[in-house]
Amino acid sequence: MTGTAAGPAPVPVLDIGGTHVTAALVDLAEGRALPYTVVRRPLSARAGADDILDTIAEAALGLPDGHGPHWGVAMPGPFDYASGIGRFTGVGKFESLAGVDVGAGLRERLAGRSARLRFLNDADAFAVGEYGGGAAAGHDRAVCLTLGTGVGSSFLSFGRPVHAGSLVPPGGHVHRLTVHGRPLEDTVSRRGIRARYAALGGPSGEEAPDVREIAARARAGDTAAAQAFRYAFDALGRALAPWTSRFGATAVVVGGSMARSWDLVHPALTTGLTSAGGPDVPVVPARRPEEAPLLGAARWAQGAPDAP
Repeated sequence: MTGTAAGPAPVPVLDIGGTHVTAALVDLAEGRALPYTVVRRPLSARAGADDILDTIAEAALGLPDGHGPHWGVAMPGPFDYASGIGRFTGVGKFESLAGVDVGAGLRERLAGRSARLRFLNDADAFAVGEYGGGAAAGHDRAVCLTLGTGVGSSFLSFGRPVHAGSLVPPGGHVHRLTVHGRPLEDTVSRRGIRARYAALGGPSGEEAPDVREIAARARAGDTAAAQAFRYAFDALGRALAPWTSRFGATAVVVGGSMARSWDLVHPALTTGLTSAGGPDVPVVPARRPEEAPLLGAARWAQGAPDAP
């Protein structure tokens, strides 16, 4: 598999998460990850640095030869994306990579198959991918959210993440905001929804159900479960409202595992946005939730510039 007159070589990408790593080759001309190239491996965010890097490299080396030399790597923060050095301290994941030159470690393990690795935040990768061929396409300014263990976010201006300036939250990420006098992720997160459900009379401790089960109970008529979802996503809408307005976003795009409970997330999120004076913009599910981070990483590898 090589670049020919018919088109350039596919772009190699990595999407690194707290429980798995995915490697793939992306055909940017077709706007898709080539399905037969996708490699997924389990990954422990609590392992030692060498074990983590070995696992990531194993997935990368499982890709077919003949791809381009520039890799895109979607990585959760805190991370120095320009230098490729981990800044994971006090966050309960990838702590062994704190101060480690991840880029150098991967290049060494890739044994000549990479000329450059370009890192970007995993939520930014999702957003850039949705802009390239998903629900954010056609929107000059969009806010993209990933709802999972916590809240990932990206403020896109013409397809570029904006990380600084008065129009976006600190660092360009909403998880740094507060709501109800507390950090946003105390309320809008896996742990936040479980805690709220327990506080409303649901099972707690070892008996506490996970978010998927709480969603199922809400649909089955469990009032406390429904209230837990409403409380969390109304709070997210309220926290997001002034920034959506200030940024001039024309769409809010939502992905991540919790977005699968769209029937519960969407009404509460839109209510929170409008009740807090946010703009009347469409709040829509991601069109390519699984593939978007791969597409975004590929676009980044090809030199998509960051916004000032």
